Amino acid sequence: MAIDKKQVEEIVRAVGGKENIEAATHCVTRLRFALYDESKVDTESLEQNDLVKGQFSSQGQFQVVIGPGLVDKVYDEMIQITGGERASKDDVKAVAGKKQNPIQRAIKTLSDIFIPILPAIITAGLLLGINNILTGPGIFFDGKSLVDVYPAWKDLASIINTIASTAFTFLPALIGWSAVTRFGGSPLLGIVLGLILVHPDLLSAYGYANAVNEGTVPTWNLFGWHIEKIGYQGQVLPVLVSAYLLAKLEIFLNKRVHDSIKLLVVAPVTLLITGFLAFTIIGPVTFAIANGITSGLIYIYDSYAALGGLIYGGLYALLVITGMHHTFLAVDVQLIGSQGGTFLWPMLALSNIAQGSAALAMMLVLREKKMRGLAATSSVSAFLGVTEPAIFGVNIRYRYPFIFGMVGSAIGGVLLTMNNVQATSIGVGGVPGFLSIFPNKWGVFFIGMAIVLVVPFVLTVLFGRAKLRKEDRNADRATVASGQTSTAESSSRTAVANTGTEQRTRTAAQVADEPVNTLEIMAPLTGTAVPLEQVPDPAFAEKQMGEGVAIEPSGNQVVAPFDAQVAHVIKSKHAVILEHASGLQILIHVGINTVSLKGEGFNMHVETGEKVRAGQTLLEFDRKVIETAGYPLITPIIIPDGQDMVDRVEVTTGDVTSNQNGVLKVHLKG
Repeated sequence: MAIDKKQVEEIVRAVGGKENIEAATHCVTRLRFALYDESKVDTESLEQNDLVKGQFSSQGQFQVVIGPGLVDKVYDEMIQITGGERASKDDVKAVAGKKQNPIQRAIKTLSDIFIPILPAIITAGLLLGINNILTGPGIFFDGKSLVDVYPAWKDLASIINTIASTAFTFLPALIGWSAVTRFGGSPLLGIVLGLILVHPDLLSAYGYANAVNEGTVPTWNLFGWHIEKIGYQGQVLPVLVSAYLLAKLEIFLNKRVHDSIKLLVVAPVTLLITGFLAFTIIGPVTFAIANGITSGLIYIYDSYAALGGLIYGGLYALLVITGMHHTFLAVDVQLIGSQGGTFLWPMLALSNIAQGSAALAMMLVLREKKMRGLAATSSVSAFLGVTEPAIFGVNIRYRYPFIFGMVGSAIGGVLLTMNNVQATSIGVGGVPGFLSIFPNKWGVFFIGMAIVLVVPFVLTVLFGRAKLRKEDRNADRATVASGQTSTAESSSRTAVANTGTEQRTRTAAQVADEPVNTLEIMAPLTGTAVPLEQVPDPAFAEKQMGEGVAIEPSGNQVVAPFDAQVAHVIKSKHAVILEHASGLQILIHVGINTVSLKGEGFNMHVETGEKVRAGQTLLEFDRKVIETAGYPLITPIIIPDGQDMVDRVEVTTGDVTSNQNGVLKVHLKG
């Protein structure tokens, strides 16, 4: 697909110009900028750019969503335009990281550590979900599991469980690899460090509590110093702190040990010192801290379940915006490792669905095809556990869908915590998240899923449509006011006097000296004339804009109902204001809320200031386009308020043919 260079130039201008770009790179779907000053970004210009699917700022980077298969071409064109140097993701991250405060840097560090190992953890979670289906009692049979009824499946379930549980059994090795890599050390040493902490010779952390109660905890005796000989399965803090020490120690030794003996010195000394400190100081201290954090969370969960569900369920989407949600991966892993389940992950899954539901609802609210398409695709992504496109591309942009998503998620969170719904693992979020839930709680989880599907969707549609109706009414009022102002400034008018049905098309010269008492306005469309009260818009139905009539059109053409001057042509081509020689104005407004189509489906044949004859075509409209967009075709013909010459207006309804049947009779003063 060819790239429009002008659109790329607009992106550069919208982010503040090339002088505001400190570094720029791209990933599979988006451009990533490290900007000197994000306040210079023109978000409105980006929204109007056809190349841009969304935009947001996160962790010091301003990101512009372009889409796969296209973003690399846009990036190449941008580099040619700006003359800048190509940068890697790490380069941009490094530049962006300098602008973050210590808390943001800490959150980003955790994110950088846990995101690379997520595929392994999610895969394990999905496989454990399959194992839950096979071994969970009461799913298919009363009080029995599938493997109980069909023993032939038992060994298959056992193999699946072995494969699935490996990632959690050797979790310290995964974290060690990722953490040491993040801190600048050797990934291989990180793996070995993690395996050291779960060595089979150690007492498993899962059996530590029982061993304490039975007084059978094994120990090492180092010259009278007794150290508990325990592993750190399912633990996060011990390996994180140890990995940091290992990486820094390795870097220190690499700078000072001669190349000829590095292989014999650096790795052995690094592992020996780090391993010793991990078992003697780091492990026991961080193990106690981790257990304290876990105990505190469990206490809150047990004592204030509803409050916890309300807060975490409702505010999780906010954590996504700040990037802090990655920190809770460590908490989930810790809870699973030490307690066998986490009560946080189920609420995360419902939050994903809630934001997806709110984004999907915007398809029924938004009028622009581009945004409707983005709402549809991003909602599917959120239903499958990835909410960033929905949150940043749609919901945050309009605010209220994001808020209603949090409302639905909060209600779902209260339901889950009140019913002790937990996940056995961290799997895929969103709809597939039920696979991670303990099978005996599926029923409650599905009820919560229904809540987060319905509540955000309904609230978003109701509020969104009401908001747009209000905006459209204001736009229509502004249109009438603009038309009247334009007419007042006009220096010439066409005089037409219609004193009865026999004088409908007489010229100004014929009636120049005759008084005008009554003006009969012919139907500008063929169809059925109905009272204004039947128009599905309060601005017209309640006659807030003035007296008039409405026509349900059977055709697709609007003609002039009398000789007139075009006082104003609406920019979106859906409406026109005509002025009679007496100074009386009428507004012909095709459809309801059609201003949102921005001219699509309309073809205007006249211009402001042009003189037209009765029966002359003013505009044509595409019925299919308007109906497909979901807008009523009913067309109000209004005598706008504020015209002093109007005494009263009579309305005639029924079947009409354009320029042959009168629909309004306007009695003028004097």
